[in-house]
Amino acid sequence: MQLDTREFRAQARFQRVSPQKARLVLELIKGRSVEEALNTVAFTKKGVAPMVEKVLRSALQNANYLSQEQGLDVDVDNLYVKQAVANDGPRMKRIRPAPMGRAYRYQRRLSHIVISVAERNQGDLVHTVGEDNELSAAPKTSKKKLTAKKAPVKKAAAKKPVAKKAAAKKKAAK
Repeated sequence: MQLDTREFRAQARFQRVSPQKARLVLELIKGRSVEEALNTVAFTKKGVAPMVEKVLRSALQNANYLSQEQGLDVDVDNLYVKQAVANDGPRMKRIRPAPMGRAYRYQRRLSHIVISVAERNQGDLVHTVGEDNELSAAPKTSKKKLTAKKAPVKKAAAKKPVAKKAAAKKKAAK
């Protein structure tokens, strides 16, 4: 029987950043401990990083508050980022002046950033990118060398008789 782990969420809706740009930062913190994720976001040079840090801190405070309010035994130092998602929000349609009195339409994208943190159990081992340690959940497999398939050789002999017949017709016409 598996125990239910509590998730604590925070979200920032209608943020003026495209979801694609927000996902670049969110991919850096998925699966990491909250402390490590905060350090990563603090030193990330992307413009959306302060916004992601604010949402992450809010999720951490939600965990702290709800654990005190509901009397749960949650170790705040043992929390990790379980989910970090940037969903599409509504798009704002805008118009840009174009040559000869025309107008080009473009869209300003908005995003909804959702981060959820949970307490790490012994079974929730997460392998972070770039680390090879014994705590990784992914089993190590032997690497097999893949051989590339060669392209089939095209035969040019099929086209030669056609060329010979055309040359023979020219000679006969003279």
